[in-house]
Amino acid sequence: MPSTRRELALGATAPFRDRPLGHYIDGQSVDGTGSLFPVFDPSTGESLGEARDATEGELDQAVAAATSAFDQWSRTPGNERKALLHKVADLIEARAEEIAAVECLDAGQTWRFMSKAALRGAENFRFFADRAPGAADGQALPTAGHLNYTTRSPIGPVAVITPWNTPFMLSTWKIAPALAAGCTVVHKPAEWSPYSARLLVEIAHEAGLPAGVFNAVNGLGETTGRRLTEHPDIKAVAFVGESKTGSAIMRQGSETLKRVHFELGGKNPVIVFDDADLDRALDAVVFMIYSLNGQRCTSSSRVLVQRSIHDTFIAKLIERVKQLKVGDPFDAATEVGPLIHQRHLEKVSSYAAVASGEGATVAVGGAPAGGQGYFYAPTLYTGADISMRIAQEEIFGPVLTAIVFDDEEDAIAKANAVDYGLAGYVWTRDLGRALRVSDRLEAGMIWVNSENVRHLPTPFGGVKASGIGRDGGDWSFDFYMETKNVALATGDHKIMRLGVAQ
Repeated sequence: MPSTRRELALGATAPFRDRPLGHYIDGQSVDGTGSLFPVFDPSTGESLGEARDATEGELDQAVAAATSAFDQWSRTPGNERKALLHKVADLIEARAEEIAAVECLDAGQTWRFMSKAALRGAENFRFFADRAPGAADGQALPTAGHLNYTTRSPIGPVAVITPWNTPFMLSTWKIAPALAAGCTVVHKPAEWSPYSARLLVEIAHEAGLPAGVFNAVNGLGETTGRRLTEHPDIKAVAFVGESKTGSAIMRQGSETLKRVHFELGGKNPVIVFDDADLDRALDAVVFMIYSLNGQRCTSSSRVLVQRSIHDTFIAKLIERVKQLKVGDPFDAATEVGPLIHQRHLEKVSSYAAVASGEGATVAVGGAPAGGQGYFYAPTLYTGADISMRIAQEEIFGPVLTAIVFDDEEDAIAKANAVDYGLAGYVWTRDLGRALRVSDRLEAGMIWVNSENVRHLPTPFGGVKASGIGRDGGDWSFDFYMETKNVALATGDHKIMRLGVAQ
């Protein structure tokens, strides 16, 4: 079965081994003429093919197509957009196994998790499709002598720049609400995992999306990404990725006063109090750092454990980490697959020496897993202090740092003592404590006695260096749309007269 899944992925990407992966502009495939960059199989380290960096002219063509298509698409009734986006979801579901296999191939994510990723992408399209008819809805705000009411209209052509860790699902998460709102899109996927993005844009046009509404360009961040974020006709940029890249995009878009939405990095704490259900907390801790190869922005990469239970909990944690199955991402039994790229493997690997040098203990792992590919052993650092780099920096791999705390105040202080603030997880049976801690944690999202369980109508996003803005539900439309207020006089109110004799 693993070999069959790999064959499915290789078949889906076969057209781009004989020729480089280009772009999809104005409803058709464009080979491109830009410089080439390689795409690797993270599980073997071997080349899967090459892709084209979009030239300035090709990028201009994509933006021009989105600009030309915007007028008609923005005026397309919401019910029509709804029907089209549901067709996109239907086709995603029909090709779910193929999409999942491609995610295993070029992103190195495991089948265990990717088998549901395409279905989650379809769910994203259906969720926002159903809200398209009401996307423009506003509020009635009456006052004496006037009726104020608000409406929303799509902001214009937008850029969507997505990461390499779960590329298909995250692309749908950004693109579906933009299309539902009436925006046109130029999508730049991550250069390390570009293939599933090509499947998505082809599926969208097979579903009947008009030419120019959804365009995709490949390329490097420093070239294609920069040109896109600086382009004067792009009205907003939705970006998922590293915090330092978000800062660069903000600078690049400042000249044209672009609206930005950033979902950035995290160094998320999971706080385990001594009254917690420790078995369930242990399951959640292991899942939230070692699933998706630790390459997830909401990963609980720091575990803060109360001193009275620390040694017992950590001993159980060590045994669980040792038992994690690392291997072929196409094998349904595999729990941890490879990291995305050799450069990333080197980055993650470098922290073992950092941990030892700072006085922490490498309790499990701390080295590449060996063999072909970019595999890294699931790792646990213990005896860490909050000031250490392993407790401060986003490592973005299957690496967990354990820190002891004494009481509620200590837990909150240590949880907040980082630059990031995306997510937090609290384990306790004390409802009052859960509410107090949740209120004081500097994070955009808190889960209590739970792992990262998403409910699509709720806001998703972070604070501090973890992001700007919120996704999900109506918050997505707030970003992709402009709000307009109309004040209508309900009577002949007094107007001050100037230029006449008093």
